[in-house]
Amino acid sequence: MSRKPRNKPTHPDASPRDPESLRTRIIESYPRLSGRLQLIARFALDHPNDMALETVATIGERAQVQPSTVIRFAQSLGFSGFSQMQRIYHTMLLENVSSYSERLRHGLRMGEAPPGDAGQILKEFCTTNIASLNHLKDTLPLDHLQRAIQLLARARVTHLVAARRSFPVAAYLAYALNHAGCRAHLVNGLAGQFEEQCQLMEPRDVLVAISAHPYASETQTVAAAAARARVPIIALTDSLVSPLARLASLCLVVSEADKRGFRSLTANLCLAQTLVVALALRRTREQSSEAPAGSAAGSK
Repeated sequence: MSRKPRNKPTHPDASPRDPESLRTRIIESYPRLSGRLQLIARFALDHPNDMALETVATIGERAQVQPSTVIRFAQSLGFSGFSQMQRIYHTMLLENVSSYSERLRHGLRMGEAPPGDAGQILKEFCTTNIASLNHLKDTLPLDHLQRAIQLLARARVTHLVAARRSFPVAAYLAYALNHAGCRAHLVNGLAGQFEEQCQLMEPRDVLVAISAHPYASETQTVAAAAARARVPIIALTDSLVSPLARLASLCLVVSEADKRGFRSLTANLCLAQTLVVALALRRTREQSSEAPAGSAAGSK
């Protein structure tokens, strides 16, 4: 009995023609791919410049798969082979010449500082964090940012969840939103009460879930509970195929710098500040536009 080929092209006659359609095809195909192909799919989404510039062998090594897997990945998306797919990544690279990975590599070429050289370490962290901020500025779609602000503005309560390294971002958002006059609830699982805190979420609310690889299980559990309760979810995560992205109503992808084994929170905190300030300004404008009408009615 002949075996059925795995990962047969879903769209053999309609390969993606541009960067956006390619990204969409990868995200849509991701759940149906084998484990190995999912590794290269994630790599392709997270490192588009490497996909444009490197050989099949180098990409396979960095994604921890065989070169043949890279070719099978291209074919699973409807391409005849890797070269055809790589041409789209060339287009993507030309559209964004000053890329995050290039800036980050430039920072890393500064070299490792000798032990105890605090000044050089400071320069390295500043350089890589600046790269993260520039990447956020250049790549975050403005319509996604506006939609996030709309979801927050309409929410009865904004619930916030993050764990371990990402927790400070959620804690800051809870603090800042409450000071901006917005009801915010930090889902922190105090005394193991994640389930009880999740029961406070309603469809009129919104959940902001923050997590990056390897993705805190607690955050995923809360996000899944919100999805079951039909609560809109804004995910701040590091990949379009992260577990949170698949549950989210809106996914904001944030790539953080990683230096000396320490991953930064700079870009996530910058985005959090942006959301709060933009939301506060929106509320101020709405209140100002309503004030004259109320004053005029009272003077009659």
